[in-house]
Amino acid sequence: MNTGKTAVTGWLSRPAEWQVRWIVGLVLVAAVVRVGLRAPGGGMDNAIVVRAAEAWLDGRSPYADRHFLYLPGAVLAAVPQALLPADLVRYLVPAGVSAALVAGWACALRIHGVAWGSRFALYGLLGLALGFAPFGHLVELGNWTAGSAVALPLALLLACRGRWAVAGLVIGLAVAVKPLLAPVVLLFVLARRWRALGLAVGVPAVVSAAAALAMPHPAGFFTRTLPFLLRGDDAFVRLYEASPAAVLARLGVPQTGAALLAGCAALAGLWCARQRWRRGDEGPARVVECAAMLMLSAFLVSRPSYDHYLLVVVPLLLAGALAPGAAARSPWFWVALVPQVPGFTWPWLEPATRRAFKDAATLCVLAGTAGWACVAGAGAGERGERGGLTVPGGRRTGAEETAPSG
Repeated sequence: MNTGKTAVTGWLSRPAEWQVRWIVGLVLVAAVVRVGLRAPGGGMDNAIVVRAAEAWLDGRSPYADRHFLYLPGAVLAAVPQALLPADLVRYLVPAGVSAALVAGWACALRIHGVAWGSRFALYGLLGLALGFAPFGHLVELGNWTAGSAVALPLALLLACRGRWAVAGLVIGLAVAVKPLLAPVVLLFVLARRWRALGLAVGVPAVVSAAAALAMPHPAGFFTRTLPFLLRGDDAFVRLYEASPAAVLARLGVPQTGAALLAGCAALAGLWCARQRWRRGDEGPARVVECAAMLMLSAFLVSRPSYDHYLLVVVPLLLAGALAPGAAARSPWFWVALVPQVPGFTWPWLEPATRRAFKDAATLCVLAGTAGWACVAGAGAGERGERGGLTVPGGRRTGAEETAPSG
């Protein structure tokens, strides 16, 4: 079987030097301290959720703020933070976001059987922290996307190990706080894992219903928040949306036409995910690429769609770069990340309100790259001989052996 081993991949697979470990730790700690000194509330987006929890504690509706875009369960989840001293929150939140991103990267690595202490693991994390702008943006904003960034790779790791029901529970808990991972429930449909699907859908429904009963005017989610999510009708937020529907409209394309183009792109992405699943191989690349394509398809059409959403997908794809045929081995994967290099000034895109054009370029090229990997036989090296496959942990199974049901 072609394992794709080369001198470079072999070097990256070896344990990292102690100096690298210290540098990575120093970079992460410095980012937390920097944000803590600048953002008293732990970040602008985190402050929105905390204000919602404070409103609930005061007997008011959290959905009076139309920028609160979370399900009712997030209100109760934010209550402990609303009770903490501000001096603690300003450091605790960026530290928590950084920890979630590191944990998500660690889970993504284990999906592909990469050791946590390897050079690839440490250099990859350093590259994300220093070379991928959404990483810093997420830590600075304190956005709860960090929960999804760890929940998705954890769920996929469980799915790759045959624990589909637990994977569905993880996705359900994540959606109960923030509905960002809702598109991943289609993965359980493709896999015909109905118990996992029931947990992924039922857990957020039960949590949301129970939380809604504990707060005044819970219908605000349907009368204010849901219409906002469907229309993206906010002059300020629209400037930062990376969805082609929003960006094309800013370039003069009629809103209906922009939405139609974005919708067609999203449908094409769903088709690519379905084709990838139908290929039938049981390696981790199948699960990862399908999930990544489902998420990217949603980002193409969802309103709003921000740059830090990419942290749910990019680490998953990057972690598979050592495998032959992986999407991260395509030059277009790296072309997609070029607009996200911090510190480089692009002509006519200097103002922060024009960042969405760079984010949209990254999103579209990344979706195209992932889609091509889905339909063009990516992961062929991982399929290898039809006699069997290797799963994380080094265990080899026969072709006729199937993963235990969840």
